[in-house]
Amino acid sequence: MKIMKNFLSEDNFKAIEQVIYNPVSDFCWFLSQGIHHMHDGFSQMTHTFYQKELNPSICSNYYHLIVPILKILNPKKLYRIRANLLFKTHMPIEHGYHTDYSDCTTSILYINTNNGYTKFNKSQEKTISERNKMISFDSNLEHTGSTCTDQPYRIVINFNYVI
Repeated sequence: MKIMKNFLSEDNFKAIEQVIYNPVSDFCWFLSQGIHHMHDGFSQMTHTFYQKELNPSICSNYYHLIVPILKILNPKKLYRIRANLLFKTHMPIEHGYHTDYSDCTTSILYINTNNGYTKFNKSQEKTISERNKMISFDSNLEHTGSTCTDQPYRIVINFNYVI
């Protein structure tokens, strides 16, 4: 696993924040009735930037915001890029171990600092959500995300790709 703090320049990161946090922007969040699979009993809000299975592949008017990230990651092939928003809960809730795709790389960019985390099944290692931190790992590692209890929500952008 690779952890990179201050992953983006402050200007590039602020551009993402200004769109996501702007109440009058047309950045749309969509209800997903499942977190690691449909109808798993959990819900989250999502915004898909890129989806391999859809036509056209670019699914968001805000795809340009993640281009600086892609320049750093330098993927050969993209599977999915999606922002996930989980609302605050009274107690941390983990949503079940899963893999996003097989045999590729998963990276998670944390948008806001909170006490939510990403936890890995095999090592039980936790990576706490910190603004502008990116973690990258083998997509075959089972992991789970959690809700936070100290902020109104936890937002991440999840990348699945081949390097």
